Amino acid sequence: MAVIKKFRIKSFKKIKSIIEFEKVSLTYGNRLILDNISFKINEGQIFGMLGPNGVGKSTIFNLITGLISPKHGKIKINGEDVSNYPIYLRTKKFKVGYVPQYGGYFNDLTIQDNLKAISEIVIQNKNLRQERIDYLVSKFELENVKNIKAKFLSGGQKKKLVISLSLLSNPKVLLLDECFAALDVLTIKMLQEIIVNLQQENQITICICDHQARDLLACVDVAMILSNCKVIAQDTPSNLVKDINAKNAYFGNSFKFN
Repeated sequence: MAVIKKFRIKSFKKIKSIIEFEKVSLTYGNRLILDNISFKINEGQIFGMLGPNGVGKSTIFNLITGLISPKHGKIKINGEDVSNYPIYLRTKKFKVGYVPQYGGYFNDLTIQDNLKAISEIVIQNKNLRQERIDYLVSKFELENVKNIKAKFLSGGQKKKLVISLSLLSNPKVLLLDECFAALDVLTIKMLQEIIVNLQQENQITICICDHQARDLLACVDVAMILSNCKVIAQDTPSNLVKDINAKNAYFGNSFKFN
């Protein structure tokens, strides 16, 4: 029996949507991936997407960043249709950060050198680069390992590094792709704390996709279920686990939420 503990005590609610999908459909060849889906992510929310592997969660991130384009429908960021925006302009103008499930850093560089390399790309003011690096190293408690090559870091340290890299540019929106995958229980709890603190301290919008309901629901304000190419349900965690469509499509009847 799966039991979830609510990690976040207070929901952060705003009415302004920062990302909006309007009747978006996508196909790969003859395979339908997304079928006329619509949803909104509000500014300042921690938003979660749940569903089994291959259901289209990472595809939605690719649509947001502009890596791929929908067959039908509109994708809006801050109310603007971004369908024709190239990846770089979309990321720069709307300040979207992305944390991939795998990689996202240079294996043979130290934490410090990883941060320096990316800071030279995303921070134009040379005087601010080291200041930002020092802040992130301190924030994520990486001082003792900052001179160790990334390939020798633990799973939790690598996750801290890749999140730090994504935060160098001060994003307004942060996308976390399968961020809890292959992590132990203590590292997952640490990451949940990082996510909640990031939102509360920086007032950024965070969107997480994962297939593990227990880990995701513990730290989000709102979550939606994807199944059979469609959005099945969307609500707060406590309401979502009671939703009949969500139960039938994903949770089952034994799932509990505390």
